[in-house]
Amino acid sequence: MNTKKMLTIWLPRVLAIVYISFFVLLSLDVFNSTATMWEKIGGFFMHNTPTILLIVSLAYAWKKTRTGGIIFVALGILFTFFYNTYQRWDTFMLISLPLLLVGGLFLLNKDEHN
Repeated sequence: MNTKKMLTIWLPRVLAIVYISFFVLLSLDVFNSTATMWEKIGGFFMHNTPTILLIVSLAYAWKKTRTGGIIFVALGILFTFFYNTYQRWDTFMLISLPLLLVGGLFLLNKDEHN
């Protein structure tokens, strides 16, 4: 398998896993609050709603790369407006740009059957 093929197959998957892990890591701050344990658990699941969406999207994109790429680009646009990352370049680079990059890399993959 050549290097370009390896990059278009594995790079978007690895970047998506790293990005999702980053989101999970950020959601752990809910356990530093003074709330009850049930409120902390509820807050943790609430913070991880986007993460669950990203995991489902990655699972779909793993098999259907072209459609998955479109989904990741759409999520990048959605996150840009939902989290208002267009207001600051640093938050855009951390929240929205990785999704757009992963989506673009999935779209570059030509080895799919859908």
